[in-house]
Order: sequence, then structure tokens, then C-alpha cells
Amino acid sequence: MANPTALTEQLTPLAKGTGSDFSRLSRRIHEAGLMARRPVYYTLRFGAVALALVTACTAFAVLGDSWLQLLVAVGLAVVFGQLGLAAHDLAHKQVFTRRRPTEIGGLIAANVLLGMSYGWWMNKHTRHHANPNHEEKDPDVAPNLLVWSRRQARSARGLPAFIGRHQAALFYPMLTLEGFNLSVGSFRALTAPSMKRPVLEGSLLVAHFAVYFGAIFTVLSPGKAVAFIAVHMGLFGLYLGSVFAPNHKGMHMIAEGQELDFLRRQVLTSRNVSGGVVIDALMGGLNYQIEHHLFPSMPTPALPRAQRITEQYCAELGIPYHRTGLIASYREALRHLHSVGQPLRAARR
Repeated sequence: MANPTALTEQLTPLAKGTGSDFSRLSRRIHEAGLMARRPVYYTLRFGAVALALVTACTAFAVLGDSWLQLLVAVGLAVVFGQLGLAAHDLAHKQVFTRRRPTEIGGLIAANVLLGMSYGWWMNKHTRHHANPNHEEKDPDVAPNLLVWSRRQARSARGLPAFIGRHQAALFYPMLTLEGFNLSVGSFRALTAPSMKRPVLEGSLLVAHFAVYFGAIFTVLSPGKAVAFIAVHMGLFGLYLGSVFAPNHKGMHMIAEGQELDFLRRQVLTSRNVSGGVVIDALMGGLNYQIEHHLFPSMPTPALPRAQRITEQYCAELGIPYHRTGLIASYREALRHLHSVGQPLRAARR
């Protein structure tokens, strides 16, 4: 990966574009037909996820009060991760072009099946797409328990300061709580002014958890029920977090006042992960993060070809384009987390 300091030095001349660079790339993408809807692909993909969900629920009902249910919990964690990726694609209008079927599909996938507010997540994710890795504007790098820059680290106090000192080691263990965090954040967002349909979304969330907890505590004894929830939600959070973690963590951070055109803002802050069809399936196409950020409504199966066009175009313009393997992407993300926590470790000496 490019040295952050060296990269920052390159940004001033690169940022002088007027948007025409992206326009030329966009024309190449449209001329290649890569923005066309792919109904057959999404029918097969969503059908496979629905079948996997039905299979997991059937196995749960058949096994009854057994410790073998923990295997069902593992499988259900993967299914929930795929539901999250389906909700993501729906929110970006990759599946439908019209708003109504998009919203209905999103509410079913997120609120009903996943227990996450579609409206809350879409609002948060839209702000991330507009300003990825921007210290002031991207909610995904807002300082909370973790810090994403040395400036944030120097301001951290209390628990965030303690976690920030050890965040590289704690990052993946903390992802086991992400499933719970998504649900808690969804309920908390119901009172936010930005929530358009709080009653509908809240009702769907309550219905989801009534069925979820009702089924688990009806079929399983209390001890097995708690173990099932812990395994299911813990692995779901780890899976979903591991899909999103390689996308931007450790890439260029944009400070307040730094101006970049759209093309460079998206390319320089994003990382692609290579690995073939297995990685494509597990990550739902988000391993083509650069192309996804440049063309959010592009259907997933078009991303591999778009990647080749975009990488070649960036090479023509001399724009750094970062693509690496999955394990290497995790190393880079953890290295970044360790590096930005240095001021907090230094303060303890």
C-alpha cells in the first residue's frame, strides 16, 4: 500500500480535476453496458439466500432442544450476513430502478428478516458514500470506541482511550458485538428526525425479535437458548464486519479542508480485494469497493469487468489504485489501527 505521507503529497496536483476525469470513465462504463439491471442474477441469488434461510429454520424446528442447534446457529449467521448484503444491494438500487419495490424489498430483508432498520442504515451508508474516510463527515470513521486517525486518538478519553491503545488486538473480537450493535442502533434511531417511517420500521423490528426470541426460548432450554443467540449473533457480526473492514480501513483519510474531486476521493480512500468467485460470493461484490463507490447502483455481476476498466483508466491518469488479497487487506487494516493508536500508548509511558 502507498505510504500515507507520500500519498498526501501527491493529492494537491491530483485534486485539480474538474470532474471530467470521472465523466470519461463513466462513459466507458456505460458504453460497456455495465449499468444494465440483472434480474436473472438477483432472482437466483436472493432465491438461494431464501432457500438457505428456510433450510436453517426447518433444521431448527426438527432438531428441537439439542446442542446440535449450535451448528444451525453457525449456518444462520452466514445467512444473516447474506441478508445484510442483499439489503445493501437493494438500498443502492442495484436490483430495482423504481423506489417502491426497492423500499419494500429493503424493509423485508433488513427489518423483517435481519432485525435492522433499513431507513437508519441507508441514511448512515449514504453519508459514508458521499465522504468516505472523511474525519468529519463519514459516520463510519467517527470516533466512538475506536479511533481512526492520530488526531482522534489525541482527543480520546476514558474507555475509548483504553480501547484505542489496544484496538488492533481488540478489533476482531469486538466485531462479535456488531450484530447486537446494529439492532440497538436501529431501535435508538426510531426517534431521530431523519427516520421517515418510525412506526412502520419499529413495528417490523418488534415483530422480528418477537418471532426470533419467541422461537428460540420456546424450542430450547434457557442455557441452550443463550448459547444459540451468542453463537449466532457473534458470528453474524464477525462475518459482516469482516466483509466491510477491508474496504476503507487503512486507506487515505481525508481531513477537513482537503478537497478532492469525486474520482480521486473514491479511489484513494477505497481498497479492492482479489480472490476469485469464492471471495466474490462471500463478500457480495463489496471486494470491488472502488468500482462500487464510483458506481453504487452497478449490479454486482458487472463489477469484475468494471474493475478492469477502472484500474486501466487510473493507470492512464497516474492515480494510485490499490488491490490486494483478503489476508493482506486485514493486515493493512490492523496495521493502521495500531499506528493511529500510538499517541495513546505514548501518553501512558
